[in-house]
Amino acid sequence: MAAPNDCIVVINAGSSSIKFTLFKGAALELLLKGSIDNLYSGPTRFIARDAGGATLAERSWADAPLDHAAGMRHLIDFVEQHLDGHRITAVGHRIVHGGMHYSGPQALDQTVLAALDALVPLAPLHLPHNLAAVRAMMAMAPGVPQTGCFDTAFHTAQPALAQAFALPAAMTELGIRRYGFHGLSYEYIASRLPQADARLGGAKVVAAHLGNGASMCAMAAGRSMASTMGFTAVDGLPMGTRCGTLDPGVVLYLIDELGWDVAAVQKLLYQQSGLLGVSGISSDMRVLEQSEAPAARLAIDLLVYRIGRELGSLAASLGGLDALVFSGGIGENSVAVRAAVCRDAAWLGVTLDAAANAANPRDVACISAPHSKVGVWVVPANEELMIARHTLDLLQQA
Repeated sequence: MAAPNDCIVVINAGSSSIKFTLFKGAALELLLKGSIDNLYSGPTRFIARDAGGATLAERSWADAPLDHAAGMRHLIDFVEQHLDGHRITAVGHRIVHGGMHYSGPQALDQTVLAALDALVPLAPLHLPHNLAAVRAMMAMAPGVPQTGCFDTAFHTAQPALAQAFALPAAMTELGIRRYGFHGLSYEYIASRLPQADARLGGAKVVAAHLGNGASMCAMAAGRSMASTMGFTAVDGLPMGTRCGTLDPGVVLYLIDELGWDVAAVQKLLYQQSGLLGVSGISSDMRVLEQSEAPAARLAIDLLVYRIGRELGSLAASLGGLDALVFSGGIGENSVAVRAAVCRDAAWLGVTLDAAANAANPRDVACISAPHSKVGVWVVPANEELMIARHTLDLLQQA
């Protein structure tokens, strides 16, 4: 970007929402951010805030919910009205799946979109919405360069064994392998840890991105070595509504014995399981932590148990552990979940500083006791900044 007032817009489009962030100048200073929620089902809500968190605009559509195209149109209109001398020079998109061929940020055009369309079966609940936002932006601002940043890209450097299923070679050649997700979040964590403590630049780290979508990643010297998510984003930990790791025989039983079709199985695995399915109450950790229902407690305990199981596995893949990192909505905000995970990880040498944990830091912070053999950190997720960095790099290379 040539001028201080040049801006990059970052778009994160989900199945029912569009999050957007505007960064200014080569330093990528946060200018504003916001979201459009409840697309399709309504009431669709729009909110935008400045860098300090003050509300700039709000709107609701109760009678006629917006779709992705209309949501993008409103977003672009809002941004154009509030540019105030700034100029949009590029748009960066979070794209969940990049398959085997996209191991880094990619300039988006019709050829790339056609290749990504072929990957939709690998991420059916995410990728169509990511691509819908790209196409809407291309139609409305055809001259603005767009960059795709892939949640799978960070994990493409994993050892071959970490990516392989024990399936016939013909299946592997079809692209059936472990991809891993939340890569943009882990890439950001890998960039921030050495800034907080130079010793962590070459460390063995397990990072836990815990939110409505949840996963864990083993990193050595900032490089992904193993991940809990595999072929799809339903694998690994229990999540808000996703089941996590499940014996494939359960799926066969549902189809063969109970007569379920693919759509019903998909809905169960992605939308009716996890915290919501176990508790029968909510997919929101805040709601569950406030509930006295035994099923709410069970849902939380199951998540903590699975995190502990995966932590042991990932530490084994690294041959040791120097640091444990919490990120994502639950990882950053649930004092109780962090405490429970660290309690169960005492065997690895983890000792939490209870006061530092209870302070619930809002920025990068170490929350382990001084004598802990394993450092425990909170690193707030910032996938948007990671996308902006990649987009800026591509602009400067052009």
